[in-house]
Amino acid sequence: MGLLEFPWKRQNSDPSPPQIMYRAWDPCQPTLGFQIESCWRRLRFSGQSSLMKPVLWSFLTLLAVSCCSAENWPQYRGPSGQGHSSEIHVPWQWSSDSNLVWKVQTGVDGWSSPIVWGNRVFLTGTRAAGASCHVLCLDAKSGSVIWDTHVFDQVTRRKEGKNSYATPTPTTDGERIYSVFGDGSMVAVDFKGSVVWTHRSVEFYSRHGLSSSPVVRDGILVMAYDGSNRVTAAGNFPNVSNDEKLGWQIPWDKAFVVGVDAKTGRELWRTPRGKSRVSHLTPLFVTEQGKTQVISCAGDAAQGFDLKTGARIWTAYNQGEGVTPNPALGDGLLFTSSGFEKTTLRAFKLGGEGDVSASHVAWEQRKGCPTQPALLHLKPHLHTITDGGIAHCYRATTGEILYSERVGGNFCTSPLYANGRIYFLAEDGVTTVVAEGPEFRILSRNSLNGERAQASMAVSEGKVFIRTEKTLWCIGNR
Repeated sequence: MGLLEFPWKRQNSDPSPPQIMYRAWDPCQPTLGFQIESCWRRLRFSGQSSLMKPVLWSFLTLLAVSCCSAENWPQYRGPSGQGHSSEIHVPWQWSSDSNLVWKVQTGVDGWSSPIVWGNRVFLTGTRAAGASCHVLCLDAKSGSVIWDTHVFDQVTRRKEGKNSYATPTPTTDGERIYSVFGDGSMVAVDFKGSVVWTHRSVEFYSRHGLSSSPVVRDGILVMAYDGSNRVTAAGNFPNVSNDEKLGWQIPWDKAFVVGVDAKTGRELWRTPRGKSRVSHLTPLFVTEQGKTQVISCAGDAAQGFDLKTGARIWTAYNQGEGVTPNPALGDGLLFTSSGFEKTTLRAFKLGGEGDVSASHVAWEQRKGCPTQPALLHLKPHLHTITDGGIAHCYRATTGEILYSERVGGNFCTSPLYANGRIYFLAEDGVTTVVAEGPEFRILSRNSLNGERAQASMAVSEGKVFIRTEKTLWCIGNR
């Protein structure tokens, strides 16, 4: 729960005139704009006094303008890390020549997703076959490159073909942009493009490469390093040695989560996971009993850590290898997909301590599990799309399937929610927009130029930002 409180929709079924009810803002819920609209409707048809109505109308209007007209998109999957936009004027129809504000060649290689802060767009990439690492800043209104900073050179190691040497999405707190590259090195760059600090003590290796993204909260930058055993020469699957399988197919105890001082780059804590395997997951944050927890999952593990100290608060066994779909939070549950081994959707109850493997599994579901795209929770539903383009809607509290429908295409990017609509971006650059809810309904299909798409979308100031293989696109209602 967030700390801000707003007059929200009524929380009871009493038919008498509504009172102003308060509820803490929950970033896991559908858009703020949608809920303000619901409140407007209730006010319109309520028996509230004629003197009170104008006051409430004015308040809601100001709230809508301030909270729904624009928002920053500061990290992978947006403000909450769950693919939710609170904006209400997000385009849902476009093509390569309609509703296109601008497009620009990025000039770098990489699959990091764009982030947006104010009128600036940031993304990362590499040149020189992955060795030269860059952070870029573009003008959100025109697409012009404001600065392109070479932050350091890295050693390129093995990765999967779909991965890149700049896949982790950067994050920002409005003061600095924090980025991680394929060898595990971190860097902070200020808004003028100057390097503030680097943190290069991690020599990361994974047979898959690095895809997890950093996140920042309360002055602490958090990053998960879930790699595998480094070998001199990688084998061709299935002809691989047991040494190479360690951490990948055989659990090991070398993975860890790290917390770094966002101002200085000084390492504050480094906590081993215990037994786990390769994953590509970005941490989430949740508040439990007044303390911020880092929710970080990996192959064979779902875990919660104390943000300030890094202490591991709880852990649960969650079988899976090469886990890629980022989890979701809501209804007091953590929703996970287990990756490329006995693929299972599994929901865990929050609030435990120690090993909660036996006590905190709320439900399991084997049908409709993605192995790459993230999960999307929109109370009371959980939405997924499989790699092969089958969309599913579940009852979030039980795992019951409400629909299973073919969207078409292949998917590895994560879904986006804005103003009652869900956006699925396929690898061929086609975005299918469907209505949120338990009934499947396609609203539009939107094609670009056929360039490959593996980065997730960003939303800010009524615009959708899409990174394809060579191009960054800005889509807006025109």
